[in-house]
Formats: sequence, structure tokens, C-alpha cells
Amino acid sequence: MKVRTRFAPSPTGFIHLGNIRSALYPWAFARSQGGTFILRIEDTDTERSSQEAVDVILEGMEWLGLDHDEGPFYQMQRMDRYREVLEEMKAKGQVYPCYMSVQELDALRERQMAAKEKPRYDGTWRPEPGKTLPPVPEGVQPVWRFRNPVGGSVVWDDKVKGRIEISNDELDDLVIARPDGTPTYNFCVVVDDVDMQITHVIRGDDHVNNTPRQINIFRALGYEPPVFAHLPTVLNADGEKMSKRRGAKPVTWYRDQGYLPDAMVNYLARLGWSHGDAEIFSREQFLQWFDLDHLGRSAAQFDEAKLRWVNAQHLKAMADESLALIVGDLLKQRGISADARLPAICGLFKDRCDTTLVLADWAQRFYVDVTPNADEVAKHIHDGVRPAISMLARMLEGCPWTKEDIAEAIKETLRATGMKMPQLAMPVRVLVMGTAQTPSVDAVLSLSLREKVLDRLRSA
Repeated sequence: MKVRTRFAPSPTGFIHLGNIRSALYPWAFARSQGGTFILRIEDTDTERSSQEAVDVILEGMEWLGLDHDEGPFYQMQRMDRYREVLEEMKAKGQVYPCYMSVQELDALRERQMAAKEKPRYDGTWRPEPGKTLPPVPEGVQPVWRFRNPVGGSVVWDDKVKGRIEISNDELDDLVIARPDGTPTYNFCVVVDDVDMQITHVIRGDDHVNNTPRQINIFRALGYEPPVFAHLPTVLNADGEKMSKRRGAKPVTWYRDQGYLPDAMVNYLARLGWSHGDAEIFSREQFLQWFDLDHLGRSAAQFDEAKLRWVNAQHLKAMADESLALIVGDLLKQRGISADARLPAICGLFKDRCDTTLVLADWAQRFYVDVTPNADEVAKHIHDGVRPAISMLARMLEGCPWTKEDIAEAIKETLRATGMKMPQLAMPVRVLVMGTAQTPSVDAVLSLSLREKVLDRLRSA
């Protein structure tokens, strides 16, 4: 059996990290098993669905490298297929028309709750041998309800939650088509999964309650259901379910804030799955290791500080040339043209950065005029150090522009003046880079343009 998985988001809000994890795992499982990953947009909620939300889904998946093999399929474009299957079910007596109004249904539920019973449809319009149905009201279009099995249980072995068993008597007859003929969510999902030959459904555990109903529809259509894995909820920093209403940001926000896609994949993978104690791993390692047997059962909590740490580890491990391509694009967006120095600049500063935006901020200092921090100027640049700065400027005028030769010029200045390295290095950093907190001063100067360095030192 070839593995076929799917990600089926509803474009009713901007997809956030809690949602996109439900794409990562089915994508990873399909890739690890040599299977097929399908993207399906469940857009039947026409009032709340938007093209803008669809765009964020597509952009977010593209950025993260969650490439789909088939799709995107849109449910609204499959209405004829759903109606075709509905007609087949009508012909087999698997569905029936129900004329109970919304007001009657509400009144029924109120009576049931008053009697401390579970509110549910009572089967008033379900045809049974020897049963007399109420008279059909005039001018009322019925909903169509699925004839759920009576007695017995729905049982499945969930790859996350283990064995789950739900009594059929707990399930009422589900509405699968509205009065205007449009199908409902649970029905569409099953038809889609059948037509797309889905073998594994990996999704959030907010769908657990839908699963027994969907399994019964699968079997009514003559198909065995796929394997189910229901993922625990992702919680926000306050321990609440992550959602847009509670401050969750669109996936694309992290792209724009300088996070690396491989770091995001690494972090999201660990929000509900583990491979021993491995915290930092590549995309290739993740796909090599991933399986459904090590999905966690407990809710995972999003931690932005941990995400930044993971991103910093990936940034440090990234090749300087690859980082330079990203940082170069960021600088270009700021109207700055980089040059051949950029890979070395990225290599020098990447260990002190946790996003590519922070790295671009450092790189920018090599290409624009900087304004030194006033407090640091007052602290480090004074009459006692100015003669040494002037001497260093003179020595650097004809010095070969290499890290080693610059280092020797600094040492000669220190020997001649009797100063310690920090006494000279700090003001030089402030003048050239605008701050005293930089990597080795000789490395910084060697990547700066000679004339810029000399101009800044002479300005002291």
C-alpha cells in the first residue's frame, strides 16, 4: 500500500504555527515513506473563507518547503461530485430527508438538556419498518441525514491516542446535505479521502469527535477508513490553545522576521514528536527519522525564546555563501547593494545573531555611514585615547589590508603608547561600527573599506 497523506486546511483565518504543524507531519510521513502528499483547501464555509487566507497557506507552505505532489484541490470545485455520491446514497437508502425545522430542533435540545440528557437529534424522520412518519410540511426543503448504524461501536487504533471506541448509540443521524443541496463538512471530507485514496489522516485532535461519524460514512460507501493520527493541541505562551484570536501570528510573519525555513521545520517537528534527545537536526535527518510511533500524546507549548534559539543554531551552521544570498536580498530591500565582502561578513557575525534580520542589521553597517552611539562615544573616546587613535590611523594608511597586518598595526600602536588592547579597541569599534560590541577589531576592520576606516578614525 503506497502511503498517501493530505493537508486539508480551511481558509477561514491566517494559518499559524499550530495549524502548519498539521501539514508538516503528513508531509514528512509521505516523504519518509516514498508516498504522496496532497493539498486540499476545504473552502465550503463561503462566508468566512478568503483568497487572502488561501494565499497565506500557499506562501507559508512554499516558504517551509512543504511541497505537495497533488493539488491544491478546492472543495467548492467538487460540488458536482458530492451531489453524485449523495444521489447514490439516496438510492441505497443510506440517507433520508428530515423536515425538522431549526426551531423544532432547538426546542428538542432544550427539553433533552432539561431532562439531563445528551442533546441530539431523536430520529423523528428516520424511516423504520412499521413506523409512521409525520406528514411532510408544505413548502419546506428538507436536510438529508445519514442513517447512522444502530447498536455496536466505532473502534479505531489511533496512532497518537491509542484505541478509541465510541458507541453508535452516542451518535445521532448526521446532516450531510443542507436544504439547498450543499453538502456538509463531514460528508465532503470522506468523499475527498475516498477519491484521493488517502491512507493516513494526520490532523489535530479537535477532529476526534468527527472521526466516528466519518468512519461510518466510509463504510457506508464501501471503503475501509484510513489510519488516523490525532495530534495534541499546540498551546500559546499562556497555556491556551493557539489561535489568531489569542495572538497567534501568520506563518509568513516568521518568514518576514528573518527565521530560516529549516529552523522552523526543526522547531515545529519537536512540538509533538521526538527522536531520542535530538534537539537540533537538519531537514534530511528529520525525514530519515520521522515515523508515527514517536508522536507525543501531550499538548505542546509554543516558546518563542526556544524558537529563536533553534533558529540561531541553524543560522550558525549555515554556509556563509548561503547566508549571504539571504542577507543580500534583505539589504537590497533596504536599497543597499552588497559586494564580495558579504559572505565573510556573514561568517564573522552569524554566531551573535538569532535571525537573518539581525545579521542584516550588522552587515548594513559595512555599507552605510553609521552614527556612533552617543553614550559609548562619551565613555570610550576622550583626550587620553585620541593620540593613539591618530597614530593607528597613520599606520593603517599604507598597511596591507589584511586581518594579520591590521592586527600587527594595532599591536605596534599599543607598544608605542603603552595602552592595553581594550583601551584602543573599544573606541575604534565605536568609531567604525557605531558600537563597542563587535567581534575581533582586526577582523572587523579588514572587512571594512580602508577609506571609511581612516575617515572615521580621523574624525575622533
